[in-house]
Amino acid sequence: MSNERHILLLPGSLRAGSANETVLRTAAAVAATTPGLRTTYYTGLAGLPHFNPDHDTDPLPEPVAALRAAIEAADALLVCTPEYAGTLPGSFKNLLDWTVGGVEISDKPAAWINAAGPGRGLGAEAALRTVLGYTGAAVLDEACVRIPLERGAVGPDGLVADPLVRERIGEVLARLAGRHA
Repeated sequence: MSNERHILLLPGSLRAGSANETVLRTAAAVAATTPGLRTTYYTGLAGLPHFNPDHDTDPLPEPVAALRAAIEAADALLVCTPEYAGTLPGSFKNLLDWTVGGVEISDKPAAWINAAGPGRGLGAEAALRTVLGYTGAAVLDEACVRIPLERGAVGPDGLVADPLVRERIGEVLARLAGRHA
């Protein structure tokens, strides 16, 4: 039996190079240097069909089946999403809607990193708490953090260069993995 912990990284933004993508790609880089920890960066957000309860039956649409399989294969979930119009972006809410009819997310540790500037992103956090709670995810409050990302903090490789920010991201991963940081 492996002690390795697998965290699925769920970006809530479709924009290439977004702060949210940068945070999660940095989380993957931090995890790659942490023994016993691995991540998978979910890339299927844009390919999910619009949620329709009539299609939430076997066989599921392939992109939905792939999403649910990725959730099932993970030990925990880490979300980083922007706020749009005071709540979650529609595309990410659509992803979460597709998880309601399955059991893969039930009791799965979940957390988020809010990369928005001060005073922003609170609507997205509230919506995440509501929807993840509704799906049965085990939201780990101690792993839900605000780490505002300044554009100047991003290195030429597209990852967060600031060692203190990388350390905070590592602490979130450790908490999600069940290791106290």
